[in-house]
Amino acid sequence: MHNFDHTGIKTLGDLKASGYKPRSIKQELRENLIGKLQSKAPLFERILGYEKTVIPDIERAILSRHNIILLGLRGQAKTRIARLMVDLLDEYMPVVEGSELNDDPLAPISRYASDLIEELGDSTPIEWVHRSMRYSEKLATPDVSVADLIGDSDPIKAANLRLPYSDERVIHFGLVPRSHR
Repeated sequence: MHNFDHTGIKTLGDLKASGYKPRSIKQELRENLIGKLQSKAPLFERILGYEKTVIPDIERAILSRHNIILLGLRGQAKTRIARLMVDLLDEYMPVVEGSELNDDPLAPISRYASDLIEELGDSTPIEWVHRSMRYSEKLATPDVSVADLIGDSDPIKAANLRLPYSDERVIHFGLVPRSHR
Protein backbone atom coordinates (compact mmCIF):
# COMPACT_ATOMS: atom_id res chain seq x y z
CA MET A 1 0.00 0.00 0.00
CA HIS A 2 1.16 3.52 -0.73
CA ASN A 3 0.54 4.67 2.81
CA PHE A 4 3.72 6.68 3.29
CA ASP A 5 3.91 9.61 5.69
CA HIS A 6 2.27 12.46 3.81
CA THR A 7 2.18 15.00 6.63
CA GLY A 8 5.15 17.05 5.41
CA ILE A 9 4.12 17.01 1.75
CA LYS A 10 2.29 20.28 1.04
CA THR A 11 3.36 21.27 -2.48
CA LEU A 12 3.85 19.69 -5.88
CA GLY A 13 7.62 20.01 -5.43
CA ASP A 14 7.44 18.11 -2.11
CA LEU A 15 5.36 15.41 -3.79
CA LYS A 16 7.85 14.98 -6.64
CA ALA A 17 10.74 14.81 -4.15
CA SER A 18 8.92 12.10 -2.15
CA GLY A 19 9.03 9.70 -5.11
CA TYR A 20 5.25 9.46 -5.40
CA LYS A 21 4.08 7.80 -8.62
CA PRO A 22 0.49 8.13 -9.86
CA ARG A 23 -1.43 4.88 -10.41
CA SER A 24 -4.77 4.07 -11.94
CA ILE A 25 -7.48 3.11 -9.49
CA LYS A 26 -7.48 -0.43 -10.88
CA GLN A 27 -3.75 -0.72 -10.27
CA GLU A 28 -4.15 0.75 -6.78
CA LEU A 29 -6.92 -1.74 -5.90
CA ARG A 30 -4.91 -4.62 -7.36
CA GLU A 31 -1.66 -3.82 -5.55
CA ASN A 32 -3.43 -3.24 -2.23
CA LEU A 33 -5.43 -6.48 -2.64
CA ILE A 34 -2.21 -8.39 -3.28
CA GLY A 35 -0.76 -6.87 -0.10
CA LYS A 36 -3.80 -7.91 1.94
CA LEU A 37 -3.77 -11.42 0.48
CA GLN A 38 -0.06 -11.83 1.24
CA SER A 39 -0.52 -10.64 4.82
CA LYS A 40 -3.63 -12.81 5.17
CA ALA A 41 -5.60 -9.77 6.34
CA PRO A 42 -9.39 -10.11 6.17
CA LEU A 43 -10.81 -8.57 3.00
CA PHE A 44 -14.54 -8.32 3.47
CA GLU A 45 -15.21 -8.52 7.19
CA ARG A 46 -18.84 -8.92 8.23
CA ILE A 47 -19.78 -10.44 4.85
CA LEU A 48 -20.89 -13.97 5.62
CA GLY A 49 -21.68 -16.85 3.28
CA TYR A 50 -19.80 -15.65 0.21
CA GLU A 51 -16.30 -16.91 1.12
CA LYS A 52 -16.30 -19.55 -1.64
CA THR A 53 -18.45 -17.82 -4.26
CA VAL A 54 -18.74 -14.05 -4.57
CA ILE A 55 -15.58 -12.97 -2.73
CA PRO A 56 -13.18 -15.09 -4.84
CA ASP A 57 -14.89 -13.75 -7.98
CA ILE A 58 -14.38 -10.17 -6.76
CA GLU A 59 -10.74 -10.92 -5.94
CA ARG A 60 -10.16 -12.32 -9.43
CA ALA A 61 -11.87 -9.34 -11.03
CA ILE A 62 -9.71 -6.88 -9.08
CA LEU A 63 -6.52 -8.84 -9.80
CA SER A 64 -7.44 -8.85 -13.50
CA ARG A 65 -8.21 -5.10 -13.41
CA HIS A 66 -11.77 -5.69 -14.59
CA ASN A 67 -14.75 -3.45 -14.06
CA ILE A 68 -17.20 -4.86 -11.51
CA ILE A 69 -20.98 -4.78 -11.51
CA LEU A 70 -22.68 -6.24 -8.44
CA LEU A 71 -26.09 -7.69 -9.32
CA GLY A 72 -28.50 -9.40 -6.98
CA LEU A 73 -31.67 -9.19 -5.01
CA ARG A 74 -32.21 -6.92 -2.04
CA GLY A 75 -30.24 -7.90 1.03
CA GLN A 76 -27.43 -9.73 -0.73
CA ALA A 77 -24.65 -7.42 0.55
CA LYS A 78 -24.00 -5.57 -2.73
CA THR A 79 -23.77 -2.14 -1.11
CA ARG A 80 -21.82 -3.48 1.86
CA ILE A 81 -19.27 -5.09 -0.49
CA ALA A 82 -18.92 -1.84 -2.46
CA ARG A 83 -18.40 0.13 0.75
CA LEU A 84 -15.81 -2.36 2.01
CA MET A 85 -13.88 -2.17 -1.27
CA VAL A 86 -12.91 1.36 -0.19
CA ASP A 87 -10.51 -0.32 2.26
CA LEU A 88 -8.47 -1.47 -0.75
CA LEU A 89 -7.71 2.14 -1.70
CA ASP A 90 -4.60 3.92 -0.41
CA GLU A 91 -5.35 5.62 2.89
CA TYR A 92 -4.58 9.09 1.48
CA MET A 93 -4.35 10.41 -2.07
CA PRO A 94 -2.76 13.72 -3.14
CA VAL A 95 -4.91 16.20 -5.07
CA VAL A 96 -4.41 19.73 -6.36
CA GLU A 97 -5.80 21.97 -3.64
CA GLY A 98 -9.16 23.47 -4.63
CA SER A 99 -9.77 21.10 -7.54
CA GLU A 100 -13.37 19.96 -7.94
CA LEU A 101 -12.24 16.78 -9.68
CA ASN A 102 -9.57 15.60 -7.24
CA ASP A 103 -6.92 16.18 -9.91
CA ASP A 104 -3.73 14.17 -9.55
CA PRO A 105 -0.98 16.79 -9.13
CA LEU A 106 1.29 14.82 -11.48
CA ALA A 107 -1.42 14.17 -14.10
CA PRO A 108 -4.09 16.91 -13.91
CA ILE A 109 -7.16 16.70 -16.14
CA SER A 110 -9.12 19.85 -15.32
CA ARG A 111 -8.39 23.29 -16.67
CA TYR A 112 -8.30 24.68 -13.12
CA ALA A 113 -5.53 22.29 -12.01
CA SER A 114 -3.56 22.61 -15.25
CA ASP A 115 -3.66 26.42 -15.09
CA LEU A 116 -2.70 26.44 -11.40
CA ILE A 117 0.26 24.11 -11.97
CA GLU A 118 1.37 26.14 -14.99
CA GLU A 119 1.22 29.32 -12.88
CA LEU A 120 2.75 28.06 -9.61
CA GLY A 121 4.89 25.13 -10.76
CA ASP A 122 6.42 23.17 -7.89
CA SER A 123 4.85 25.62 -5.41
CA THR A 124 1.35 24.39 -6.32
CA PRO A 125 -0.41 23.51 -3.06
CA ILE A 126 -1.70 19.99 -2.66
CA GLU A 127 -4.01 18.44 -0.12
CA TRP A 128 -4.59 14.85 0.91
CA VAL A 129 -7.97 13.15 0.51
CA HIS A 130 -8.82 10.22 2.79
CA ARG A 131 -10.06 7.05 1.10
CA SER A 132 -13.48 7.43 2.75
CA MET A 133 -14.00 10.64 0.73
CA ARG A 134 -13.34 8.83 -2.56
CA TYR A 135 -16.54 6.79 -2.42
CA SER A 136 -19.93 8.23 -3.38
CA GLU A 137 -23.33 6.67 -3.55
CA LYS A 138 -26.67 8.03 -4.63
CA LEU A 139 -30.00 6.41 -3.91
CA ALA A 140 -31.86 5.93 -7.19
CA THR A 141 -35.06 7.87 -6.63
CA PRO A 142 -37.34 9.33 -9.34
CA ASP A 143 -35.95 12.84 -8.79
CA VAL A 144 -32.32 11.84 -9.56
CA SER A 145 -31.22 13.13 -12.94
CA VAL A 146 -28.26 12.55 -15.21
CA ALA A 147 -27.09 16.04 -14.22
CA ASP A 148 -26.88 14.88 -10.58
CA LEU A 149 -24.63 12.01 -11.60
CA ILE A 150 -22.59 13.48 -14.46
CA GLY A 151 -23.02 17.24 -14.20
CA ASP A 152 -24.34 20.11 -16.27
CA SER A 153 -23.55 23.65 -17.36
CA ASP A 154 -24.30 26.17 -14.63
CA PRO A 155 -25.99 29.21 -16.23
CA ILE A 156 -25.44 31.40 -13.15
CA LYS A 157 -21.73 30.60 -13.11
CA ALA A 158 -21.57 31.32 -16.86
CA ALA A 159 -23.26 34.69 -16.39
CA ASN A 160 -21.11 35.69 -13.41
CA LEU A 161 -17.87 34.71 -15.16
CA ARG A 162 -19.11 36.05 -18.53
CA LEU A 163 -18.25 32.78 -20.22
CA PRO A 164 -20.08 30.74 -22.87
CA TYR A 165 -21.86 27.54 -21.84
CA SER A 166 -19.26 25.56 -23.80
CA ASP A 167 -16.42 26.65 -21.49
CA GLU A 168 -15.49 23.90 -19.02
CA ARG A 169 -15.19 26.46 -16.21
CA VAL A 170 -19.00 26.76 -16.09
CA ILE A 171 -19.62 23.05 -15.59
CA HIS A 172 -21.11 21.94 -12.31
CA PHE A 173 -19.66 18.44 -11.96
CA GLY A 174 -21.86 15.63 -10.64
CA LEU A 175 -21.06 12.74 -8.32
CA VAL A 176 -19.25 10.56 -10.87
CA PRO A 177 -16.59 13.08 -11.98
CA ARG A 178 -16.12 14.34 -8.41
CA SER A 179 -15.17 10.86 -7.25
CA HIS A 180 -13.39 9.68 -10.39
CA ARG A 181 -10.20 8.77 -8.58
